[in-house]
Amino acid sequence: MEFIFFLVLIFYSIIFHEISHGFVAYKLGDPTAKNSGRLSLNPLAHIDPIGTILLPFFTFFYFNFIFGYAKPVPYNPLYFKNPRRDSIFVALAGPITNLLLMLLFLYLYKLDFFPPLTKNFLSLAQLNFNLALFNLIPIPPLDGSKLFLLWMSLEEYIFLETYGFVFIFLFLLFLGNYFFIISYKAFKLILSLLG
Repeated sequence: MEFIFFLVLIFYSIIFHEISHGFVAYKLGDPTAKNSGRLSLNPLAHIDPIGTILLPFFTFFYFNFIFGYAKPVPYNPLYFKNPRRDSIFVALAGPITNLLLMLLFLYLYKLDFFPPLTKNFLSLAQLNFNLALFNLIPIPPLDGSKLFLLWMSLEEYIFLETYGFVFIFLFLLFLGNYFFIISYKAFKLILSLLG
């Protein structure tokens, strides 16, 4: 039962990341995510065969850690008043959401109101930190890569984004262990600073 609870909260951490992209885009004038039903909490609207099923299994068996993503929420920068700037705002919404979820789970961990779940809250906090940090890596189509829009045209970025999943796979294959070590140490530092 605890494991199912843990998996549900992992999945919703990923879902909230994607919904936040669509919500910020909607607030900036783009109804694409809303019109396609992607602001929904229904998990079926967000399942991606690779990111929600294959990648978590791959990272669990290869790195001994669960990692994945939901189906990316669509947005159309042509609706924005300032497409480059607003695209960056939309991108940052996901990692910021994960950092807020990290703080929420750390708070629940500190409360220790239900001991059987306490360790799960710490793991969920670390997972959300990992998601935020990973998504800030400047590899298309990760959120951090939207900073390229500060000096690239949208057309150039979209071309680069086309091959993004190849870059992500190579990054995980050759640098994944280093990323998780750095992320783990950074999370431990945050824990020590928060007391």
